[in-house]
Amino acid sequence: MARKETPLSDEQATRNLDADSSDMTRQLSAGDLLQNRYQIQEVVGIGGMGSVYRARDANFKAIRLVAIKEMISQVADPLVRKNITQIFEREANILATLRHSAIPRIYDYFNKGERSYLVMEFVNGKDLDAILSETTTFFPEETVLNWAIDLCDVLSYLHSHKPEPIVFRDIKPSNIMINLQNQVVLIDFGIAKVFQSGQKNTMVGTQGYSPPDQYRGEATPKVDIYALGATLHHLLTLRDPRLEAPFSFNERPLKEINPNVSDEVVAIIDRALEYNPEDRFESAEEMKQALINAGQKTGKLTGAIHSTASVPTQAQGGIKPLWTFEVEDEIRSTPTYFQGIVYFGCMDNNLYALDASNGEFSWKYAAEGSIASQPAIFENNIYFGSEDSQLHAVTARSGKVVWNYYSDGPIRCSPRVAEGHVFIGSDDGYMHAVNLMTGRLSWRSEASAPVRSKPYVSDEFVYFGSESGDFYCVNFRGEVKWTYKAKRSITSSPLMLNDTVYFGSLDGTLYALEAGSGWVIWRFRLGKGTISSPYIMDDYLFIGAADNVIYCIDTRSSKEKWRYTTEHQIVGSPVVYKDSVYCGSADGHLYCLEYQSGRLRWQFATEGPIIGSPIIHDGIVYFGSTDMKIYALLA
Repeated sequence: MARKETPLSDEQATRNLDADSSDMTRQLSAGDLLQNRYQIQEVVGIGGMGSVYRARDANFKAIRLVAIKEMISQVADPLVRKNITQIFEREANILATLRHSAIPRIYDYFNKGERSYLVMEFVNGKDLDAILSETTTFFPEETVLNWAIDLCDVLSYLHSHKPEPIVFRDIKPSNIMINLQNQVVLIDFGIAKVFQSGQKNTMVGTQGYSPPDQYRGEATPKVDIYALGATLHHLLTLRDPRLEAPFSFNERPLKEINPNVSDEVVAIIDRALEYNPEDRFESAEEMKQALINAGQKTGKLTGAIHSTASVPTQAQGGIKPLWTFEVEDEIRSTPTYFQGIVYFGCMDNNLYALDASNGEFSWKYAAEGSIASQPAIFENNIYFGSEDSQLHAVTARSGKVVWNYYSDGPIRCSPRVAEGHVFIGSDDGYMHAVNLMTGRLSWRSEASAPVRSKPYVSDEFVYFGSESGDFYCVNFRGEVKWTYKAKRSITSSPLMLNDTVYFGSLDGTLYALEAGSGWVIWRFRLGKGTISSPYIMDDYLFIGAADNVIYCIDTRSSKEKWRYTTEHQIVGSPVVYKDSVYCGSADGHLYCLEYQSGRLRWQFATEGPIIGSPIIHDGIVYFGSTDMKIYALLA
């Protein structure tokens, strides 16, 4: 058994940092500990006065990653050094007052010797300057349009900030991050300034992006509008304005360089780049509305405002696991998270417990058969089935046996805990209701074949499918209320919403039945059969199938909203977190899709088929693969 990226202990990390504290030019390295709290993981950026690090905040049991911006004062002139420190402190003070999804939150600020540190929310992605350097073809207009709308939104927030407006003064690609969800995040507030009407300011900014009024020491919100126009011109033409004469955009018309851009968007950018401030948009909000109107008119912007275009391929590279843990056989089960621990079963017969923050081994429990069942947790006990025909109950703290219940066949079904019982199916052809406290059978309901469908429990009824294609609704005494017959086996686990039960079948159909009677409300024909279980969010149902497709179905109309095709069949189930769908495929990839459009945001490759489903907790995705590893990624 091996694990990657084992961090240094806090004692080791502190000792290493203290040993080098006399060398104030030394870059921090993995394992160094700041404030007895922030453990450095890696350098993510290097600047003239310090570095930016990714670190873990050890004050949180779950993984909380932060970005730590460092400033090392090596200037001999005390006045210059004081000015640099003031700029750094200004950034901390400005960020501390801001609350916007496109602005990193600030968590901490401290000094250590000649170094100052700013601890911020970690943004997982790339800045537009890096993306531009990897791009050889024009960005799609819809991609840039959505980024532009988001940038206008955050500028409008800054410019209307109370008690006084904030002018960013340095909009440019290197200060704009695109995260893995293809959303804009504005970074580096070092020269942002509270705007005071009539006050002259020192000329700061970046040549090529800054307008002439900024050179004159003016810092009104309209300098940000010009810089945004310059940035959009750069994105759509791939012509760097820093390499051109200042204020010369009219000498290289956007349409002549990139004829694919619509006239409506060209007109907006040209207005933002007007030489005289009074000829530009009156506000970022006005520019945002113009962009939205242009996008709707040209058809480049439909539905949600946020981008539904995929991140450029270059921006998808470099997705690194927060940690991995390797076991001795394939992982086919879905993990479970509970109180900072990730639990999962393995085909090596073991149930594993790992620290969710770093993947460190906690304990394992050995069954007598392989485990494909997802563990269920209730009141500090873990319940799971195994091919040894047993339902195991062990403590979450140590894996000590609480009780074992024996069925008459392998248990490949995942348990459901409800109403003081564990409900679990078995290959013996029964749905078992086992008392949580004693591990004794309360009742069992006979099915016509093995039961591998995780039951759904609601309103004193239990719903589940069988390998014969029969779908059952039984009461809490195990008596059948109704049954429905599909054409082939039902391994898919049912899900209920608004008195409708949804499940898939190997007959290639997604079913919606009335929960009270079993009557068919609608059927949706998939390309091939499915053992994937449905997931519902905002009236959209997500399910995978053996035709390699992840489907999104509108539950109200039973119409397909979108589909995404992978390279192999989908066995596990999709899950939704925030505005993204996460789903593994037998092609070995975990996919992240925009949930309203189905467009790819990113994909992560493992070395084997992904059979189970991912789980997500506090922004971290946990999933296993048949390559014998479990992974933790940032969502």
